[in-house]
Amino acid sequence: MLELLHIENIAVIEEADIRFRSGFNALTGETGAGKSIVIDAMGAVLGGRTSRDLIRTGADKAFVSAEFSQVPPELPGLRENGVTPDENGELLLQREILSDGKNLCRVNGRPVTVAQLREIGSQLLNIHGQHDGQQLLDEEQHGAYLDRFGRTEGVLAAYQREYGTMAALRSQIKALQMDEAEKARRMDSLQFQINELERAELQPGEEEELRDRRNLLRNGEKYLSALQGADYCLNGGDEGGGAVQALREAEEALSAIRYLSDEMGELYQRLEQARCEVYDLASIVQDKREEFDFSPAELDQVEGRCDLLYRLKKKYGATVEDMLAYLDKCRAELDAIQTADDTLIQLQEKLTKSDKAVRAAGAELTKVRKAAAKALEDRIQKELRDLDMNKVRFSIQFEEKEPSPDGCDTIRFLMSANAGEDLKPIAKIASGGELARIMLALKNVLAEQEAIGTLVFDEVDTGVSGRAAQKVAQKLAQVSRRKQVLCVTHLPQLAAMADTHFSVAKGEVKGRTFTHVIRMDREQRKAELARITGGSKVTDALLESAGELLDEAEAYRKTLV
Repeated sequence: MLELLHIENIAVIEEADIRFRSGFNALTGETGAGKSIVIDAMGAVLGGRTSRDLIRTGADKAFVSAEFSQVPPELPGLRENGVTPDENGELLLQREILSDGKNLCRVNGRPVTVAQLREIGSQLLNIHGQHDGQQLLDEEQHGAYLDRFGRTEGVLAAYQREYGTMAALRSQIKALQMDEAEKARRMDSLQFQINELERAELQPGEEEELRDRRNLLRNGEKYLSALQGADYCLNGGDEGGGAVQALREAEEALSAIRYLSDEMGELYQRLEQARCEVYDLASIVQDKREEFDFSPAELDQVEGRCDLLYRLKKKYGATVEDMLAYLDKCRAELDAIQTADDTLIQLQEKLTKSDKAVRAAGAELTKVRKAAAKALEDRIQKELRDLDMNKVRFSIQFEEKEPSPDGCDTIRFLMSANAGEDLKPIAKIASGGELARIMLALKNVLAEQEAIGTLVFDEVDTGVSGRAAQKVAQKLAQVSRRKQVLCVTHLPQLAAMADTHFSVAKGEVKGRTFTHVIRMDREQRKAELARITGGSKVTDALLESAGELLDEAEAYRKTLV
């Protein structure tokens, strides 16, 4: 149950705390007063889509939180997201919307993503908007409504697994099917690419080795000159000399006095180590000089190899490894085309078996759906009678179709608005008021199947008036005995039926617009109902009528269990 909705800097609402109660809660107010903003704030804290445009002008961020009580710890979607209600069964959802478009979301103080907030919020509160009735006109949604009611998830999932297998087989068959001319062209293209890559005799890692060798060869003279200079300094020339010989002579000079003191001994050892290190370096430099073979022909060869790899990379991949992977892919495709006839025969056999499995799973799904359809028809018919639509007939039609991701049936809701008329698609005969009531009936039936504790109805009474409005009010009152109901309405019958009534009013202070939400007492409710009924001119007669309406609503609520 939603206990407290806190709003900061959402559009014209600078700050508001709305403490809802159990049962039926109604929100009324002038058009444009901000009722829809309250609903937008609810949607935001439930993880719905929002934008920085929602932030009040002049503020750098907006904030909304929703405190829920009596939340079952086993509610789906909570533990999966690492969230559990506290020891009192309370859950606090928070969302901060920053001016740079970022969102900060928390549940019981734990940071969550917007997607996680949406998944959690969908288990706590359900918003039914004034345009939901239009969904009934979309026949593609009818099957989804029936599946929700019949809880066909398991059977549907089993069917979709079989269908997925069949779809994959069809894709494989389609990929292998081509006319002979196209087949010949593709084989020629693949063979050409394979031959070109095989002639290149690509080796993993060779590109880096080639680049290093090319760099060395391009600087061959400089390289050789540097080695010769270093060799002369270390090893000397034909006449001798060099660092190695000088260090050896220094070592021999100190040899005679190395035992006279520890200091001389240490100095001798250091000189010996230095001579050994320089000797090693001299050997390495000499070896490098002798093994280096600079050849312009080799440079041309390396340059040519690098150019070949460059041209191939433009066609087959960014690296040698990518080109080798492409070569393997071409070989596999060519082999698949050459053996396509045999493969097609095998796949067709598998497809025949898969098609049978799909149709068997589809038949089971249809069986479950038809059983659910009969129960849904009875429930909707009962709900419609409660909503003063005694002569309306509601039926669910099944038409067989080729297997598709959602099953083997086209499911369509039909109705007859008047006695003696044939059943026809809802889109062809339902008025706006009838749509609203049918949708309300459907939502009520579906809500009974779900663990959601709070239902929000945003002006679902559009197109409803008179006796029908009274029936809608009574239906919402009945629902509110099982679940918390929040309703934004313009109808006095609905507002009067509420256990708790809020007024959403807009005012202006120092040139800025402010919206306030207050819970009304009986006298305030009388004045509000009179305003809803008669407009800006509230008379004593309207006030008296409003009082009678409240009395009648209270008497009706007492009859409810």
